[in-house]
Amino acid sequence: MTRLVSIALLLSLVALLSSCSQRQEQGVVLKFWAMGREGEVVTALIPEFERTHPGVRVEVQQLPWTAAHEKLLTAFAGEVMPDVFQLGNTWIPELEVLNALAPLDGYVAASAVVRQDDYFPGIWDTNVVNGRLWGLPWYVDTRVMFYRQDMLKRAGFNTPPQTWAGWMKAMTAIKRMVGPDNYAILLPSDEFEPLLALALQQDEPLLRNGDRYGNFRSAGFQRSLQLYADMYAQKLAPLNRITNVYHEFGMGYVSFYISGPWNMGEFKRRLPAEQQDKWMTAILPGPAGPAASVAGGSSLVLAASSRHKTEAWQLIEYLSRTDSMARFNELTGDLPPRRSNWTLPKLAQDVYARAFAQQFERVRPTPKVPEWEQIATEMRLVAERVTHGELTVAQAAELLDAKADHILEKRRWMLARKEAR
Repeated sequence: MTRLVSIALLLSLVALLSSCSQRQEQGVVLKFWAMGREGEVVTALIPEFERTHPGVRVEVQQLPWTAAHEKLLTAFAGEVMPDVFQLGNTWIPELEVLNALAPLDGYVAASAVVRQDDYFPGIWDTNVVNGRLWGLPWYVDTRVMFYRQDMLKRAGFNTPPQTWAGWMKAMTAIKRMVGPDNYAILLPSDEFEPLLALALQQDEPLLRNGDRYGNFRSAGFQRSLQLYADMYAQKLAPLNRITNVYHEFGMGYVSFYISGPWNMGEFKRRLPAEQQDKWMTAILPGPAGPAASVAGGSSLVLAASSRHKTEAWQLIEYLSRTDSMARFNELTGDLPPRRSNWTLPKLAQDVYARAFAQQFERVRPTPKVPEWEQIATEMRLVAERVTHGELTVAQAAELLDAKADHILEKRRWMLARKEAR
């Protein structure tokens, strides 16, 4: 009996040591969720991280953008959040309210890799909510002006316009030149970013009283909406939907188009070789000169529930290195948020990218409230009614304030309760 007990104890000890050995071999496993093509491409960067961080393994899960928001909220509710995940910077306020994110201020302060002054200020600011840093910009997005420089020269302008007045003058001249069946600018009704960019150029904020109420009746927003409406009223922009932007742009149906960085690649691929010297990009005109645009993009965040925060931060730090971002840019075409990347030959020598580098120095974040995307949708819908003559600018501003105030009702209630404690 004693011998049997000894054998049993020995077998138990062997099993325990084997289990410990397996856990040690496995080390730390980080779960990393990324969206869309970024989730596919980032896997090419992971082996180098694992090589330089022995004992840490990264499991990447790719999420489609269409399901990402719901997936994150479901994971938070079920307490199965990943350690690190990609987050659109307009989603950060919502996850911050839920206490789903870990603040990064301390990690950044101790980092020799991440330097705030190397990031475009407006992009960095999108990750700061209530005075704390909740994410690191991973890639950036904004809107600039794509234009037909040959059409602009034919109309008598050698350089792109820098002010609203100069812009309207140039577009009016182009419209006069191309006739009634063609136009000066494309403003798709399903894209709210052009109007948003114009609105962000104003001194007045889009929300007021601590983001409790809409501020669309402000003089600044109404000036922006009036400019937008005038482009339609003066038949500078078509009301009908265009199915192939690149073909129509190449044919001269439109000469200006406000769009994002992905279209640099699309215009290079889709326009014929003989037209590659006829288009260019430029910073957005403003009321008195080159002005602001939208601060968009995605960030890397650390889950508050992560049990491996040190290793998770090391992954974020690694992906934020200039060389990692340069490689990521090569693989995806996504633009990096660090100024140091823009001194490297690939971007520094790209004539189409220069306007983006200039614009990123002037971008502004949208209001940092979880409800912002709902409000932006209403802004698009109301603006469309203005362009069709159903609402005046003043009526639209009043309606937008009413809609925003309704959407923000819960926010006001929560802030009132918080202040009453």
